[in-house]
Amino acid sequence: MAEIKAFKALRFHTETAGMIEELVCPPYDIISEEQRAQYLEKNPYNIIRLELPKGERPYEEAGETLQTWLEQGILRQDDRDAIYIYEEEFVVNGISRKFKGCIVRVKLEEFSKGVVLPHEETLSKAKEDRFNLMKATNCNFSQIYSLYMDPQHEITAQLDKLSADTPVNELTDTDQVTHRLWIVTDEQEISTICQAFADKKLYIADGHHRYETALNYRNYCRENGIGGESRDYVMMMLVDMEHPGLLVLPTHRLVRDLPHFDKAELLEGCRAYFDISEEPDIAAAEEKLAALYEKGEKAFAFYCGGDSYSLMVLKDKNATASLLPDKSDALRGLDVTVLHTLVLEKVFGIDAENMAKQINLTYVKQFDDAIAAVQDRKAQCAFILNPTRVTEIRDVAAAGEKMPQKSTYFYPKLITGLVMNRF
Repeated sequence: MAEIKAFKALRFHTETAGMIEELVCPPYDIISEEQRAQYLEKNPYNIIRLELPKGERPYEEAGETLQTWLEQGILRQDDRDAIYIYEEEFVVNGISRKFKGCIVRVKLEEFSKGVVLPHEETLSKAKEDRFNLMKATNCNFSQIYSLYMDPQHEITAQLDKLSADTPVNELTDTDQVTHRLWIVTDEQEISTICQAFADKKLYIADGHHRYETALNYRNYCRENGIGGESRDYVMMMLVDMEHPGLLVLPTHRLVRDLPHFDKAELLEGCRAYFDISEEPDIAAAEEKLAALYEKGEKAFAFYCGGDSYSLMVLKDKNATASLLPDKSDALRGLDVTVLHTLVLEKVFGIDAENMAKQINLTYVKQFDDAIAAVQDRKAQCAFILNPTRVTEIRDVAAAGEKMPQKSTYFYPKLITGLVMNRF
């Protein structure tokens, strides 16, 4: 099963580089060009310069910049192998939550071995970008986020014990998420944690592109006789799948540019599978969906503008079985599978390739943004969804299948720049 090990992380030397708050950033794929410029204006040593390089020779310049920062002492490699305990604390809908895990090196395994399991499809363009960056820098600047099953929660209890003192780093970002980091160098404690993962499978929560890129990088290094044992590992943040602080948010769907869009006709086509009621207040849609979610119902809010919306509740939980006979019950039962198969494909005529290329379908995380897109006529309609359950992610991955793109949104994202893995 999963083989993990401690490592000597590359970290910012704040006495030289500046305050840690000015050196870290969110994941590269959610940062706009304007935000990137703002990070670098605040501190030119911000990690975004390495993680999201720009210019005519972006990857080569990232490699050159990394080498310069090492020579200048901006970044320093820890002198002892360690496991890094990382915690995020945040507030959503007035409720304070936090979760904790450990950052380690994980041995790379092909998905076919069933040790590290994916749950979402990936895009080749993103993998090419990350591969070019890894070749130029020989470094992981951000962690892959993975989950594991631990029914007795023994690993989390151990991590809590080892992080009872003051963290090495603590900062609160612009989204009011607090990040804390502790470093464990005791060899016996490290051995205990590593051994605890010997019977564990790892389920990728966020970072599918980076994991597949790490596999490609390992193979590239082997073929070209580059590097040593470290190329066979990748940096991951590991969190108990049943941690009470874990939060998965939904990703809503926007439909645009469909010819002959007719709300009444489309709703009529949906009635074969859904009980549909007209609700007066779109502002109450999330609360209504949440109540149905707690009951185990599959439901969506279909919004086309104005104050009202159509509430769609699936009649038959097995409705997708005949249309997806070769898929597992876990995949067929997902809210996103129900929506994509019964509504977007069958009624709206948007096939899987169209969705993948985002021709008539786009994705948005915030409820208010989805509603505004329809009201501003940037989209013809929005489907508001409930979140995917963590157990559903586990079951789909265990069945060797992958969810549609944008099926999960783990919140908050892991911050980039606290800990880096140099090969």
